[in-house]
Amino acid sequence: MLILISIGSLAALGWLRYGLLPLRPLNTRLPGPDPLLQRTLKDVSHGEWTSAAQLLTDAGKDWDRRAYYVQHLSHSAAHDGDAWLRAWNAARPEDSDAALVSACARVEHAWKTRGALRASATSSEQFEAFHRELLGARDDLARVAAMNPEDPTPLAKEIWVALGLGYPMDTMRSLWDQVTERAPHVYSAHHGALQFMCKKWRGSHIQAKEFATQAAHDAPLGSLLKVLPLNAWYEEHEVFTEERLMPESFRSPHLIGLVNAALEDAAAAEGHPELPVARHVLAYFLLRQGRYRESVAQFRHVDGYAHGLPWRYQPLPRLSYRSHRTRAMWGALLLRR
Repeated sequence: MLILISIGSLAALGWLRYGLLPLRPLNTRLPGPDPLLQRTLKDVSHGEWTSAAQLLTDAGKDWDRRAYYVQHLSHSAAHDGDAWLRAWNAARPEDSDAALVSACARVEHAWKTRGALRASATSSEQFEAFHRELLGARDDLARVAAMNPEDPTPLAKEIWVALGLGYPMDTMRSLWDQVTERAPHVYSAHHGALQFMCKKWRGSHIQAKEFATQAAHDAPLGSLLKVLPLNAWYEEHEVFTEERLMPESFRSPHLIGLVNAALEDAAAAEGHPELPVARHVLAYFLLRQGRYRESVAQFRHVDGYAHGLPWRYQPLPRLSYRSHRTRAMWGALLLRR
């Protein structure tokens, strides 16, 4: 009887601490709801490619949307099977959209081959396959970029080739100039470039901060690029800090100002495909600043989806998401702020 009571008590504590109510599955592949994309991903999982082709056709020259859809389609091809993509290429061998997804899927496959462990825990065989696949993907992306001279997506995807192969900074800057010449404010391109600039990859904290600050300054409201300084701050202070940060670290006037600017940007970005990505970032920072009600408001928009920073950086992203979400809910309820 005592054992049963103890188990029940632990379960109740789990509910309260980690937000197991409502007990729903969490999607760790998408940052938020997108019914059209979700139906398309279901179709391709069954080998049907026509809905993917239509999805990109309908995206047109909305480069943010196009890049977002290509990212998830190419990820699906690399991780879940590419029979549908091979069928698409066979049925439409001259289709530039099929070629684009194939080239991006090759980049995704390269990173899958490398694995997510640190370099010291990655074998030489993995690195050789990784670099070989990236070199082939770079050629594929160059061909696709020539097929559609307006589209920034293949050039933006090459940033992840640059990151893996270790492009010199001057080469990266040349690539970046080509991306922004086609489209100056695409969110996913800036996210990739920021990763390149981070200390954990090819740059430094200073370079990452300067890049994010300049991008946010130059961008129009609704582009979501004012979220980049928060990402850069997180990379510096959370990813590279061994000790747990104190609450005061999140409540400096400077960081509060960055959060407020990102909130204003998000408020003007209705319909932007990357808006859920921004909401995860905002939910986290608002929580850490003790702005619980505002944090809950962001969580409500993306509830049920856990593919976002910072949860996806954690070993147990679902648990991290639930934990932070629950803290926001209890803070809003008990502290009323």
